[in-house]
Amino acid sequence: MSSKLYHLKIATNQNILLRVMPEEVSLCSFAIKFLHSFLQSLYLVSRVLLARLSLQARRQLWQQMDVTSTKHQNNLTAIGICSSRAWRMFLLGKNAEARKLTDRIKRKGGAQLVGIKNNLVDLVWGDERPPRPHEKVSVLDIKYAGKKFEEKIEDLRKELDKKKSAGLIVTMLDEIAWLFNLRGKDIPYNPVFFSYAAVTPTTATLYIDESKLNADVVPHLGDKVQIRPYEAVFKDAEAFGASLEMEAPIEGKPPTPKRKFWISTKTSWALSLNLGGEDKVEEVRSPVGDAKAIKNATELEGMRECHIRDGASLSEYFAWLEEELTVKMTKLDEVQAADKLEEIRSKKHHFVGLSFDTISSTGPNAAVIHYKPERGNCSTIDPTALYLCDSGAQYLDGTTDTTRTLHFGEPTDMERKAYTLVLKGVIAIDRAIFPKGTSGLAMDTLARQFLWREGLDYRHGTGHGVGSYLNVHEGPIGIGTRIQYSEVPLSIGNVLSDEPGYYEDGKFGIRIENMIMAREAETNHKFGDKPWLGFEHVTMVPMCRKLIDGKLLTQEERTWLNEYHQEVFDKTKGFFEGDERTLKWLERETTPIHVMEFALS
Repeated sequence: MSSKLYHLKIATNQNILLRVMPEEVSLCSFAIKFLHSFLQSLYLVSRVLLARLSLQARRQLWQQMDVTSTKHQNNLTAIGICSSRAWRMFLLGKNAEARKLTDRIKRKGGAQLVGIKNNLVDLVWGDERPPRPHEKVSVLDIKYAGKKFEEKIEDLRKELDKKKSAGLIVTMLDEIAWLFNLRGKDIPYNPVFFSYAAVTPTTATLYIDESKLNADVVPHLGDKVQIRPYEAVFKDAEAFGASLEMEAPIEGKPPTPKRKFWISTKTSWALSLNLGGEDKVEEVRSPVGDAKAIKNATELEGMRECHIRDGASLSEYFAWLEEELTVKMTKLDEVQAADKLEEIRSKKHHFVGLSFDTISSTGPNAAVIHYKPERGNCSTIDPTALYLCDSGAQYLDGTTDTTRTLHFGEPTDMERKAYTLVLKGVIAIDRAIFPKGTSGLAMDTLARQFLWREGLDYRHGTGHGVGSYLNVHEGPIGIGTRIQYSEVPLSIGNVLSDEPGYYEDGKFGIRIENMIMAREAETNHKFGDKPWLGFEHVTMVPMCRKLIDGKLLTQEERTWLNEYHQEVFDKTKGFFEGDERTLKWLERETTPIHVMEFALS
């Protein structure tokens, strides 16, 4: 065998980039299993070790295999080969990744990354590949969407004209659902559907299997939107690229188009190639994603209403759980408890389903940030340990995501201290006033400052954007240290989470998460003649009173907490008529906190 081995590059047609994917479209899952067997054999010959594993890859692959990305993506289509000294496997999806990889290949003396038409993984998978999900797509009523899809498309066209773009290919599923006021069920927990879209100054096209559409969809779209088969987007992309009007050629230089097609920074390399490559496309942050992140008045009101119903569900659940564990002495595991919470939620108005797998975690399991209890193989909830519940739901009028940490026995001093420091961070974000143009990157330290003073921290972001009856994790905004959060300032109408935490491996985990909405704030002055922004919280669930050390709170923080608890009580008590257990629990947990009760503790 030659001492020169190869790089194997796997690219994808459509980036899904969700936490959960149906197995039938997770080509990465299949490819990893196939390549696992292949590379084990290769190792016996070449003794090549492949490093840098993600946690997910370690569970699926041999421990010495290299997978540099394990994002769930779809339709692997392109292979590139160059000379090197070792094998490495890349799950290459986005056009930006392909560009970086091409540059890397050239720096190492290679030629270029070559795209191919045939899907090699599909050829290997063959007839064993299950069919793509075929769930029905329905119209989201204007009373929930708040804005007609025609107006959204017109706004997009104005942006295209302003920036002199030939059009936009939309590939992110939540952007397509939002743009056309449609919802689906192809992806667990995310009301989206497999599709593409193309918008030009004169046309709008939705690429989807038409048999998936409910009877109301075609009349809804009318003659404003052309419906084309899902796979036709690649042939049409070639036509789009070929139709671009070219500038007059300049001696010694190839002709360039007068206007290029926009693709988002998350668009696949395969689609970029079909449009004609870098000469004919311009990679931008998606204007649809930007518009979607700024909720209209109807969406904001929906967020308020669904969080009241959802908050009532959580209070009912926590009251039930406390009684089961401490009065009835019931043995409940983490999944059984999560099932009960889903049952309670499902009875609420406009409920559609969960927005993600419930993180129901007891004791040391709560220290695993994205812990997922497995049915039949999870822990029994320990009433003497901290219990962390991170959960959410999809409602027709909004999406929820709430985390509360509770203790059903006697917490330690360290647990109370850590909880209170985290709570102070939640309050600091909630009470923040900041000038227009401030980014989520700049806000992050407000939540961490109290932990930092004690030499403590947490290894996750402080907040993420949330969709309106869409994906529970939504870009481009957020609060954290990611560079992308510095690129997009927070704007009026943004909805995002406020969720600092603290974790001790093998012992406990604490996280508190509220949903907040950016709005204009009233200030005494207007420095720079610019608007000033603040937040409105919409989550309506009490904090765990037993875990709060009031001595660590300032008077302003105690006032905020007492006012918040009064708001929670007033807005949710009406759900508990005839439910004495929950009403008593709610009254106890929302009782005002006064500094004197901690004076002698």
